[in-house]
Amino acid sequence: MPLAFIPSPTTGVIHLGPLPLRAYAACILLGILVAVRIGDRRWVARGGQKGTMADVAASAVPAGLVGARLYHVITSPDLYLKHPVDALYVWHGGLGIWGGVLGGALGAWFVLRRRGISFLAFADALAPALPVAQAIGRFGNYFNQELFGRPTTLPWGLEIDPSHRPPGYGTFSTFHPTFLYEALWDLGVAGLVIWADRRWQLGKGRAFALYVAAYCVGRGWIEALRIDDANHFLGIRLNDYVSGAVFLAAVIYLLVRRGSGPDGVVAAEPTDVSSEA
Repeated sequence: MPLAFIPSPTTGVIHLGPLPLRAYAACILLGILVAVRIGDRRWVARGGQKGTMADVAASAVPAGLVGARLYHVITSPDLYLKHPVDALYVWHGGLGIWGGVLGGALGAWFVLRRRGISFLAFADALAPALPVAQAIGRFGNYFNQELFGRPTTLPWGLEIDPSHRPPGYGTFSTFHPTFLYEALWDLGVAGLVIWADRRWQLGKGRAFALYVAAYCVGRGWIEALRIDDANHFLGIRLNDYVSGAVFLAAVIYLLVRRGSGPDGVVAAEPTDVSSEA
């Protein structure tokens, strides 16, 4: 008998009068703030202006959230066919990482293009910050008691309330804490990108590609543990196919651009952007 399990929170919402403060949203917001902080320091170290990361985030973050939600809804349509309005309830959980990356990238590209800043250089500066943000955001799943793995009796098993257990698992009480597995993996990915960037001075989008490839490896085995509803094709979760395709694309990019050298100091940014307002 294990000495202890990981308890789940009794609620993911704190009410301040009529105002609900949702832990899921707080985790997402905290992750964004930390990512902006890390990314801004790396951007300045590469010759960029302080504050640019926050300016770009003002457009990239909303676009990323929309993309993440659309990806989740498109890949899990059965959850919303009977109650389509539920697709708007983001605080209940359900953000797809690849939709978020694509949406955020498009939002960032739009702003960077107007400012004449290299998108690849910017992505490399942000590369280790993204998995840190993902690690923090995963704790939102913990507060929502969602996206956990198969039943387990390991000491670090996650206790799940009966109301949150999927059909067929009502007699099990502890499950693999996949939110924690992914959070730890994401922090490892961030460390890998920082180490590799310092050693080989990755540029031309290679730091970002390394982040994508390393994240996909972890996402593959973590998806294999999860038991939440998901679309399958030939017995494999759709997210695994997407991660596999993205992993191959990232590895090919790394191979093609190997030896291309660092970006060096980024091009000077305009000091007066009032005309863009």
